[in-house]
Amino acid sequence: MALLELRDVKKAYGEVEVIHGIDITVKSGDFCVFVGPSGCGKSTLLRMIAGLEKISGGQIAIDDEVLNHVPASKRGLAMVFQSYALYPHMSVRNNLSFGLENVGMPRAEIDTRVSEAARMLQIDEYLDRRPGQLSGGQRQRVAIGRAVVREPRVFLFDEPLSNLDAELRVATRGEISELHQRLGNTMVYVTHDQVEAMTMADKIAVLRAGRLEQFGPPLQLYNHPANRFVAGFIGSPKMNFIRGVMGEGGLFVSEGGAEVAMDPGRFNVHPGQDVELGIRPGHTKPADGAGVPLQVRAVEQLGTETFVYGAVAGADDFAMQLPGQVAISAKTTLQVAIDAGAAHVFDHKTGLSCARR
Repeated sequence: MALLELRDVKKAYGEVEVIHGIDITVKSGDFCVFVGPSGCGKSTLLRMIAGLEKISGGQIAIDDEVLNHVPASKRGLAMVFQSYALYPHMSVRNNLSFGLENVGMPRAEIDTRVSEAARMLQIDEYLDRRPGQLSGGQRQRVAIGRAVVREPRVFLFDEPLSNLDAELRVATRGEISELHQRLGNTMVYVTHDQVEAMTMADKIAVLRAGRLEQFGPPLQLYNHPANRFVAGFIGSPKMNFIRGVMGEGGLFVSEGGAEVAMDPGRFNVHPGQDVELGIRPGHTKPADGAGVPLQVRAVEQLGTETFVYGAVAGADDFAMQLPGQVAISAKTTLQVAIDAGAAHVFDHKTGLSCARR
């Protein structure tokens, strides 16, 4: 296990800065996920940790050893790539052992490590096959096994499940989590899928345009997002946002005139402030009386739950998530009740949360 620290890490290509001073501490044994939209810099940051990209500023350290000028091969890390990066002409056994042979490890030790990793990842019956004879999930296990046999200080995963189908992705996600629990190594995992981040991580780093938006445990980011971006990115389905202003006594008034009474003690706002109310789809329901009018566009019946999509004044895209099977028709107007105790308020200009800390 190892403590990984990123200290004001920056990356520039010429005059174009793409990573803008990232500070993250991954505690020994933690599973940390870098998440964010495409182009946010998460894979670049991972490659800088691995030593595959030079950093332009700051420090990357493991157990207080600064790695800025340490070659990738000497950092004691192992990386699992999105494309598997297996040698197609080699057997699974040789793919697993090749890196150890290159550093001159004794044959007996190599065989022991390969056998243990293959058994752990349930690929021992495929050791004599080549990658082309394996399924995508089996090849991904081989790629993970190649990292395991190195017994690295830190595991790095660069979107390892993106090439798998949905069912296999869920199963492999569970296998990686079990592997982390079994080995106890520090792991850094890159994905654009916030569901993967929420289900696997001890800590999540949400990135946008090369900047760190928020870093913390999954439920902290879900329940206490620092800004509108994090609130909209973490959680599935995503949070709804309704444009409006704050009135006296914590009364939110939407652009269409609908009112939601908020606890004024929860938020640092002033009357007349231009804000957005954030509410998750699961914290809404049909109102018994007056509520926020929703122009229903579509309804999805999934059996165990019902999704209702439409528009309200101040929000062109609004979703409700209701338990069970609810009879609601499209192209109707529905009054929506909002759970004010679960609502968030964000300053419209800055996007920052108005919650009192």
